Amino acid sequence: MNKNTYLATHSPFRNFTRKEWSRLEEHPKYPISDINLSQLRGLNEPLDIKEIEEVYIPLVSFLEIQITHYRQLHEEQDEFFGNKSKKVPYIIGIAGSVAVGKSTIARVLQKLLSLTPCKPKVELVTTDGFLYSNQELETRGILNRKGFPESYDTKKLISFLSDAKSCHDKLEVPAYSHLYYDIIPNEKTIIDNPDILIVEGINVLQVSPNSKKRRIFVSDFFDFSIYVDANEKDIRQWFLDRFFTLQKTAFTNPDSYFHQYCDWNKDDLLEFATQVWEEINLPNLVDNILPTRLRADLIIEKSSKHFTRSIKVRKN
Repeated sequence: MNKNTYLATHSPFRNFTRKEWSRLEEHPKYPISDINLSQLRGLNEPLDIKEIEEVYIPLVSFLEIQITHYRQLHEEQDEFFGNKSKKVPYIIGIAGSVAVGKSTIARVLQKLLSLTPCKPKVELVTTDGFLYSNQELETRGILNRKGFPESYDTKKLISFLSDAKSCHDKLEVPAYSHLYYDIIPNEKTIIDNPDILIVEGINVLQVSPNSKKRRIFVSDFFDFSIYVDANEKDIRQWFLDRFFTLQKTAFTNPDSYFHQYCDWNKDDLLEFATQVWEEINLPNLVDNILPTRLRADLIIEKSSKHFTRSIKVRKN
């Protein structure tokens, strides 16, 4: 047996091409023709009905299996212990690089899961709200490392997830503004008794293996995790393309944190965006995000055109 055959045989994942994956569920059960794709797709991301049918319908059907077994286990445990507990939310974590398309996938799954027969209440939370404020980041001297693990109030995020799993009512999520590039003081989003909670963020699967103390990690609260993967060169291009699009849209708003860049010429903007990628986003990807890929239950691999190329599912 050669090395490549050995690695394929002993991989912890089952590999599916897009075509193989699409055949797992060829008959959509949801009114997808009524879905407004413009409300789901991210900037410069070409989401279409074919992607929904071939990738996300099978994924949602697979998640339904996981969620059904999760509910059955809780019911059987309640019966064993002779008590009736509250319905505990099923938590799905979505990780991956900046500009890889996590937010679009999270919104698509939120929409499709809400359309499944049980009509569950599906809430979506991004970890942006758990970043420290810019003022706090400046005080700590790490404003230039925004998005790195140390820029998040991890204790607050873990407390939120712990409260969610404890079935607390009216969970509070700090509000984050991409326009102001900062936390909005005293503004909260209320999450009230979700059946399914999707948590999306670049570092949500991260652990600290070198820590000598026993710690709780964000991913400890996940019942299922997804990593969105792509070639680094493609992600870099998507980031640059998005930056140029934002210059013509969001950056033109005088209130935008990045308004100063709206009149920059193409060459200067490219140089600046490339610097941001190479000094911030790429090191974060290589050092913190990419190493968490193999911790996921499912990996979505994207092609250079932003469409899904293949799927990897962890073996049970």
